[in-house]
Amino acid sequence: MPLEIVNLEHVYSKGSPFEFVALKDINCRIEDGEFIGLIGHTGSGKSTLIQHLNGLLTPTSGSVLFNGKDIFKEDRKSMVKLRHNIGLVFQYPEHQLFEETVAKDVAFGPKNLGLSEEEIATRVRQSIEMVGLHYDTVKEQSPFELSGGQMRRVAIAGVLAMEPQVLILDEPTAGLDPRGRDEILSQIKKLHQEKGITVILVSHSMEDVGRLADKILVMHQGSVVFFDQPAKVFTEIDTLESIGLAVPEVTYLMRELAKRYPDIRQDIFTVEAAKTEILRVMEGDAHV
Repeated sequence: MPLEIVNLEHVYSKGSPFEFVALKDINCRIEDGEFIGLIGHTGSGKSTLIQHLNGLLTPTSGSVLFNGKDIFKEDRKSMVKLRHNIGLVFQYPEHQLFEETVAKDVAFGPKNLGLSEEEIATRVRQSIEMVGLHYDTVKEQSPFELSGGQMRRVAIAGVLAMEPQVLILDEPTAGLDPRGRDEILSQIKKLHQEKGITVILVSHSMEDVGRLADKILVMHQGSVVFFDQPAKVFTEIDTLESIGLAVPEVTYLMRELAKRYPDIRQDIFTVEAAKTEILRVMEGDAHV
């Protein structure tokens, strides 16, 4: 079910002295199964945008279409169903944990769907294991006794247990150490590959979105600057720098190497691809 954003605008405190235009004429279409990286500075409109995608915020104008229907024209029952289909994981989701055991916390959402006990148990086990935790080890543990990275996984598992078609994650690695950060991102990528669900990852890291995403949506001051494949977005270094963003460090490296080796590719943004390209050019140079 594609997710389409049409002429979306949002103004906070409209008509008051505190009026602030957060979104300006946003238009984009996210296809089924795509992995989208959403990036921009604080205040660029990222969080405001994602809160429109499952109806938490109502637009000042414009619409969000899911399965061809304007979600803001649906009744309350349909809106509840929408939030099952479009799962939103807020920044620091572990702050939303509240049950006495991991299994009970993950089961909270499915129970509210009125599912059978057998179906709930199946979803809880599958969701916990999907995020890389061992079900039998953690099911009876208090979520508050886990590490920060594990708590975050439990919070994500609680959303996955609803079996959403779209998963939106707002800075899921914020505050984690490098190991916890890498583990969370690898689990998200694995989940996307195995389940084929649409993923929208909000991040401040160009390296992360470049490595994981099919497309990158770059925002600045409430507007979309780019919405394209990473290789194309990362060629726009001057524009990105003008809005306070930077491309991955390896892309800068390739740009510098191009001064010495004109035929080297500059549309590279991962270490693995850079290694392959540098070896190709070095081998070619050695044969000259």
